Amino acid sequence: MSDNAGLDKIFHFETNPEQYQSGAAIVQCFDQRFQLVFAKFLTRAGITNVDEIKLGGGAKALASPDSERDREFVLEQIRKSIRLHATRLVILTLHSDCGAYGGLAGAFNGDPVLEAQRQERELRCAAACLRSAIPSVEVQGYFANFEGVYSVDLSS
Repeated sequence: MSDNAGLDKIFHFETNPEQYQSGAAIVQCFDQRFQLVFAKFLTRAGITNVDEIKLGGGAKALASPDSERDREFVLEQIRKSIRLHATRLVILTLHSDCGAYGGLAGAFNGDPVLEAQRQERELRCAAACLRSAIPSVEVQGYFANFEGVYSVDLSS
């Protein structure tokens, strides 16, 4: 029996229909190698009801976008998260061997230290862009490699 005007239910589930307050909006790359580590990190940090903004390169869209419309898209998604789910924290992420940056071997000659230094600068730039556009939001930045997640000091 369908109660949705011609739509056939193919899978049943039940979820809470109430609106929620988001613990954070996270801007992250869609690279599947890092999805589980960031999900576990958010759980360990006690952050729930996360609004995920996933796009190739993650925070690169704010720091060094391929086009200005990429930056505007991410900013608009963050604004929607704030408006719809009262989000106060935005988490910016980057990861090792990101294809949007040319990969570890291609862009950084396989040097993980050089890559981490560049991604730290990119996260600071992304945070500055975000704070300029939406001054009221709290911003945190993280870089993940194949061994862990590292916090980036965005206070400067």
